[in-house]
Amino acid sequence: MLDIHMFSSATKVKGQGVGSAYMELVRLLESHFQNEFKVSINQYGRADISHYHTIDPRFFISTFSRRRGRKIGYVHFLPETLEGSLTIPQPFKGLFYHYVIAFYRRMDHLVVVNPSFIPKLVAYQIPASKITYIPNFVARQEFFPQKAEQIAAFRKQLGIPATKFVVLGAGQIQERKGVDDFVELARRNPDIQFIWAGGFSFGKMTDGYQRYKKIVDAPPANLRFTGIIERTELVNYYNISDLFLLPSYNELFPMSVLESFACGTPVLLRDLSLYRSIIAGYYVAAANVDAMNQQIADLRQKPAALAYMQQQARAAAAYYSEERLAKIWQQFYLEQAKEG
Repeated sequence: MLDIHMFSSATKVKGQGVGSAYMELVRLLESHFQNEFKVSINQYGRADISHYHTIDPRFFISTFSRRRGRKIGYVHFLPETLEGSLTIPQPFKGLFYHYVIAFYRRMDHLVVVNPSFIPKLVAYQIPASKITYIPNFVARQEFFPQKAEQIAAFRKQLGIPATKFVVLGAGQIQERKGVDDFVELARRNPDIQFIWAGGFSFGKMTDGYQRYKKIVDAPPANLRFTGIIERTELVNYYNISDLFLLPSYNELFPMSVLESFACGTPVLLRDLSLYRSIIAGYYVAAANVDAMNQQIADLRQKPAALAYMQQQARAAAAYYSEERLAKIWQQFYLEQAKEG
């Protein structure tokens, strides 16, 4: 039996995709390979494989132990993707960014959730041969299309009429997520209900915290900010929504997009090159707030187009299914164990 040690502190901060991706992988391994893999969490005993999900200093120190076995690093961000997320003053920002890359270089192998990160890591002098692309996934038992009566009941609970068009956004409230455009779209469409599921996961460290706090405290009448909510509750919001909109300026492979696909909710995203290589055809793209506004109007006025995007969401969910990814992770760990 392969002894895999997971190292993560991602679940300490609620409302971030890193924690969701980590929990999904642990659950997958424990449910599919309990007779093949022994999974331990934050244990420093001897391991065949040590898989690092977060870059805590204590984890970095542990990489120098011979007991760690094959060291795998999960790349959820690069220094440049943190811009617009956190406020880190100099010289601490420079030191932290240097540390991020030093951590990745300590790994025997890296896993990225988006192939667009591979050339960026190569630019940091990390060989492409040491990098593998494995996409995220979500569990079907947690995110799924609900029955009409469940959807009607939750809309009633929120006080949203059955015929009201609902646009949902999700994630941390920060500039990088395109929250400003989401707010602007709510202002332009007062007859549409906008909902943003998420909050300030990093509190006052969030870039632009004071400005966004004022918006959250006094949003347009047709815009609701739910604050940080449990993943188990998110499924209700995806299902009552006619459209999921994520106007982020940079991402890897957002868990929220996969969660939306799994619920059969059409997806509208900012037109970013990193999406094209992984989910092309499964979503509607828009370059800026004006284009997003037009796409919302078109989908709202054309039920057939909206229904087609529902089909594409379901197709994406099938492709990024837990069953397919389970086989990929199984093969990856077995190959890495041989390398060790």
